[in-house]
Amino acid sequence: MSSPDIFYWSSSSRNTERFVEKICANGMMGVRIGPSSRSQIIARPFVLITPTYGDHDGVGAVPKPVVRFLNDPQNRAHLVGVIGGGNRNFGAMFGFGAKVIAQKCEVPVLHRFELAGTPEDVDIVQNGLARFAPLQAPAPSEMALAV
Repeated sequence: MSSPDIFYWSSSSRNTERFVEKICANGMMGVRIGPSSRSQIIARPFVLITPTYGDHDGVGAVPKPVVRFLNDPQNRAHLVGVIGGGNRNFGAMFGFGAKVIAQKCEVPVLHRFELAGTPEDVDIVQNGLARFAPLQAPAPSEMALAV
């Protein structure tokens, strides 16, 4: 069993990118979603890591490049879970983009982290993904890392 690949979007703050670099330090593969992500077609199980954008009502919570990436049916079909970044200052909207994606794509939110994540966040995600069976997705309760 190997871990699923990681695809991520990171803004100019690079918080999500720094988090992915930390969790991929043990050999996992992280691939950045490009601004014109329609050309990225994924043919294997993957976990998506995305920050949350938008206002206090959650409008625009999912970054546009992520929306374009997930608009491809093949990419959606291979998505097995989502991890959301954000800022706890936004209260109920913390990690809201991951919740939106999880609901629309019918996958679990595996974890949420603040800014570039803590060492504990990195451990939780690394350990959770190492247990992940990408070819036979377990029930969402078995996949949940921490929310």
